[in-house]
Amino acid sequence: MAKPNEHFPGKQIHRAWWKECSVYQIYPASFKDSNDDGIGDIPGIISKLDHIKQLGADIVWLCPSYKSPQVDMGYDISDYYSIADEYGTVADVERLIQGCHDRGMKLLMDLVANHTSDQHEWFKQSRSSKDNEYRNWYIWKPPRYDENGNRQPPNNWLSHFQGSAWEWDEGTGEYYLHLYATEQPDLNWEHPPVREAVHDIMRFWLDKGADGFRMDVVNFISKDQRFPDGPVTEPQSKWQWGHMWYANGPRLHEYLQGMGKILKEYDAFSVGEMPFAKDIEDVLKAVRFDRGEIGMIFQFDHVDIDHGVFDKFVPGSWKLTDLKFLFETWQKFMYANDGWNALYWENHDQPRSIDRYTNATEENSLIASKMLATVLALQAGTPFIYQGQELGMRNVPLAWGMDEYKDIDCLNHWRGLLRDKPDNLEAQKVARQEYQKKSRDNARTPMQWSSAPNAGWTSPDVKPWMSVIPNYERINAEAQVSDPDSTFNYWRSVLALRKKYLDVFVYGDYVLLDRFSQEVFSYTRQYDNQQALVLCNWTDRSLEWDPAANGVKGVEEVLLNSYEGIDEAAKRFTGAKWPLRPYEAVVMLVKP
Repeated sequence: MAKPNEHFPGKQIHRAWWKECSVYQIYPASFKDSNDDGIGDIPGIISKLDHIKQLGADIVWLCPSYKSPQVDMGYDISDYYSIADEYGTVADVERLIQGCHDRGMKLLMDLVANHTSDQHEWFKQSRSSKDNEYRNWYIWKPPRYDENGNRQPPNNWLSHFQGSAWEWDEGTGEYYLHLYATEQPDLNWEHPPVREAVHDIMRFWLDKGADGFRMDVVNFISKDQRFPDGPVTEPQSKWQWGHMWYANGPRLHEYLQGMGKILKEYDAFSVGEMPFAKDIEDVLKAVRFDRGEIGMIFQFDHVDIDHGVFDKFVPGSWKLTDLKFLFETWQKFMYANDGWNALYWENHDQPRSIDRYTNATEENSLIASKMLATVLALQAGTPFIYQGQELGMRNVPLAWGMDEYKDIDCLNHWRGLLRDKPDNLEAQKVARQEYQKKSRDNARTPMQWSSAPNAGWTSPDVKPWMSVIPNYERINAEAQVSDPDSTFNYWRSVLALRKKYLDVFVYGDYVLLDRFSQEVFSYTRQYDNQQALVLCNWTDRSLEWDPAANGVKGVEEVLLNSYEGIDEAAKRFTGAKWPLRPYEAVVMLVKP
C-alpha cells in the first residue's frame, strides 16, 4: 500500500510487512547442541525460539542446513531437498517453521544458488563426460597455453578463498569455474534447466511454509560470457580480481525477476547478498519496490572498511566520517528511489562489531554494544541481528593458536603465507593479528547460553566442534535476560521503540548531522511533523554536543538512553550544550 508523505510532497511510501520486521540470524552449527554430539542442530534451535521471541525479533533466518560435505560450513550443498544429518531432518525444519509461526514469527531459508558442492549429483554427472546432459549445468572451459606450451586456466580470476578460480578436471580435459572453494563449482545460469531447478527448490521450501530466502552472492549468478581477464591490480600475484566480469552481470535482473515472480505468489520476501555492488543505479534495479526482484540487499561497503587494498587480511584504516558517509549514501539513495536497506553489523562472515567498530575495553563493552545497537537499528531499513550480537559477544581471544581456527578462507590464507613467505615472521605475525580481527571464525564460536561449562551450549563432557570463548561466564544469555541493564534487554528496547514509532523509524527520512565529527554519530528520522534524533558518542571519553549548531531546536521527549532511565536522562539535555558520556546513546523526539 502506498501512502503520500505529507512532509515530503510527492514522496510515496510503499509499506510492506518485511520492512517493519527485524531479523535474527542463526548459524546452526553454533547455536545449540541438543544431542551432545558437539554440533548445533535444528532441535536445539527449536528449544531456544522463546529467546528470540523475547528479544522482539520477527523473522528467524536459518543459515544453510542442507546436505553438505561441510567444506565451507554448509555453503557447499549436495542436496537442496534434504537436511544434513548432523542438523536433523526435513521434519525438524517443518517443526521449526511451525514453531516460528506459533510465536508470530516467520522463517527465512538460505538459498545458495550460485554454486553447489562438487558432491552434488548434478556436478557428478556434469564432470562424468562432455556429452552428459548435465555438462552445461556448470561452467566448463578449455585451457589456454602460454608461450612455452604450458597449460593455463581460461583466465586469471582469483578465487575468494585464495588461488585460481578455475580447477583442472583430468577426466574431461577442461577447467570448471569455482569462485569460492575448489569443491564449490559455479552453476551455469545461462542454461535454462538450471534456472528451472532453482525455482523448483524455492517452491519446495515455500510450500512447506518458509516465508522467504536470503540469497547467497546472488549478484554473481550472471557472468560476462566472454570471461575476460581481470585487470592486474596486484602485480606480485598471478591471480587477479575479476568481479567486474562476474558480479552484476548482463542477465542478472532477468534472473532475479524470475525468482521474484515466485516470491510474489507466496507473499514471501528476499534479501540478496551482493558483494561488489558499487553501482547504486544497478542496485536500484534489483531492489526498487516496483521491480519485482528482491526486497533488499546486503551491501558490503561498511564491512570492507578495514580491509587492505587487495587482501582483507592486510591491515586497513578508516575514520568515523568514512563510516557515516557510507551509511548516508545508502540511506539517502534508497529513500529517494523507493529501494530498501538491509541493516547489519554482524553475520556469519563478519567479526563481532564491538571489536571491529569500537576500541571498547572489557569495562566499556556493555555500553559500546548498546551504542552500536542504537546507531544501526534506528536507521531506515530492516535490522538484522546475528546470534550473540544481542549479548555483546566478542571476537576470539588474542591468545588462540592457528589450531583453533576453522575458517577455510583464513586457513587457506595462512597456508599460502607459510608457502610463499616461510621465513617472514613479521608477515606471519601481522596475519595472525588480522585473523583475530577479521576471520569468519569470530562469529562462529558457540552461542553463550549460560555460565555452566561449555556455556550451556552442550553437555559439560562434550567437546564442541569449535571452542567456546572463555568470557562466557560473564557474557551469557541466562544472566542477561534477567538483567534490565543488559545488552539483551537494551536490544529489546530498541526494537520495541522502532515498532512504537513505526512511521518515523521505518518510513521516515534520514538526515546525517554533525557530518564531519570524528567523535559523534548523529542523525534525525522524520515522518510528517514528527522528528526523532539519534545521538551517539563513538568515543571512550566524555564530551559535549551542541544541538543549536546542528539545527536541533529542543527536546520534546527522551525515548531511550543507554545509561539510565528516560526521566533521569531528560534532565541532562536541557542546556546549551549536551553532555555525552563514553559510548553514550540517546534517542529523543525533538521539535521539527
